[in-house]
Order: sequence, then structure tokens, then C-alpha cells
Amino acid sequence: MSTSLAHWFDTPLGHYLLSREQAYFDQTVADIFGFHALQVGLPTCPFLAQSRIVSRWTLDYERPADVLADPHALPFAENEIDLLVLPHALEFTDDPHRLLREAYRVVRPEGQIVIAGFNPFSLFGARRYFGRGTTPPWNGNFIALYRLKDWLSLLGFDVVGGRLDGYVPPFAREPWLNRFAWFEKAGDRWWPIGGGVYFLRATKKVLGMRVITPARELRERREEALAPVGPGRVRESLPTNRKAA
Repeated sequence: MSTSLAHWFDTPLGHYLLSREQAYFDQTVADIFGFHALQVGLPTCPFLAQSRIVSRWTLDYERPADVLADPHALPFAENEIDLLVLPHALEFTDDPHRLLREAYRVVRPEGQIVIAGFNPFSLFGARRYFGRGTTPPWNGNFIALYRLKDWLSLLGFDVVGGRLDGYVPPFAREPWLNRFAWFEKAGDRWWPIGGGVYFLRATKKVLGMRVITPARELRERREEALAPVGPGRVRESLPTNRKAA
């Protein structure tokens, strides 16, 4: 399915939307640091190109992905990935919950996940509903933004950013897309929830996690707190420049 969606991105409408998505990912991933980054799906789209993380891979069922594997069973250890990118992966899976659980498992605490998804409450969503398409992206399972936020919150992710984009009507021909390009600014201002695609950026939180102070440091603090206060220490604690009454 990822391959079929990649082919759709070669159409005029797909290319228009891809350029806007690429701009968002380029800006977002450049500010995320770590050791390992992973993109699940759409390996032909270099959404990690601007990442400063050295070790980064694409994962999908087939080539040209760097890692060939099932996205529902990621071949990585727990807490190993610093940045995980899911470009439209959730719409084209039979079990998006399982895919998100795998994402939570492999992302390290305080690691980040960046998601791109089609918005069902948009002109793209209306095109899918009334068109009854059988080809990507219209045959995808568009997930509402509020529902995805709930899923992320229940798993233990904290949404820290995001936006909507792609307000232009989903025309198939490039001249009409260019003619209605002014919808981008107008839609963002007058219909902010109506973008054809949304982006979410979330951080993995571990409930109950706290910084553990080394035992030696705790012992030194305890000994200092329990030490008797002698005359010398009292004199040291008095101000030296105090004027006589």
C-alpha cells in the first residue's frame, strides 16, 4: 500500500501536497537530536533528509526501504529510537493501535514521534466520502485528529506541536491547483481545522519516572544534615560586616 501511495504522490495533487509535507518535516526533524531515527513507510520520500541524527533508516515491507520488516513488529529493542516518523502509515494499516503501541515501545523516554495524516474533516475527507475511491489515498482509513490525540495520550505520549496544511481543494489538474493556491492562507485563517493533512509531534513520557540520586551523594547529604553544629560553625554562619549596635 505504501508503494501505491507513493505513486499517487507523483500525480499533480499528490506532488502539490508532498512538497508541503516535505517542508514541514524538513523544518521539524532538524531540531530533534539523538542517535537513531526511523521512518516507517514511504521510503521514496526523504522525510528524514534534514535530520541531524547520523543513524537513520526507512522501514517498509519492500525495497527501496533500508529495513524490510512488518511495521507492526519493529525489529528494534525497547527505548532504542530517538525519532520516529510515521508519514500516513496509520491510514493504511488494519491495526493502527498496534502500530502506535510498537512506536511507543521502541521510542526512548523523551524521544519524539512525528505523524502526518489525512484529515477526514476537510475537502480531502469530503472527496474520499463522496468519491468512494478504491485507490490511494481515497481508500485509506482517515483518522480524526481528536481521536489520534486521545490514542497518543492513552499510550503515554505528550503532544507538543503540530499544524494543519493543504487547504486547497483536491483538484486533479495542476492549473486548478495553482488557481486556488490562495486557499492556503485563507483556510489557515478562516477555517483552521479544515486542512487536508495534519501533522502531530509528540514526546514519549514515562509515568512515575524520576531522576535517581546516586547513593554516595545521598549519604553525603545525610551526613552533612546530621552533623552537629559547633561554636566554630556558628561563627562562620554569622555575617562578618555587621555593624555594632
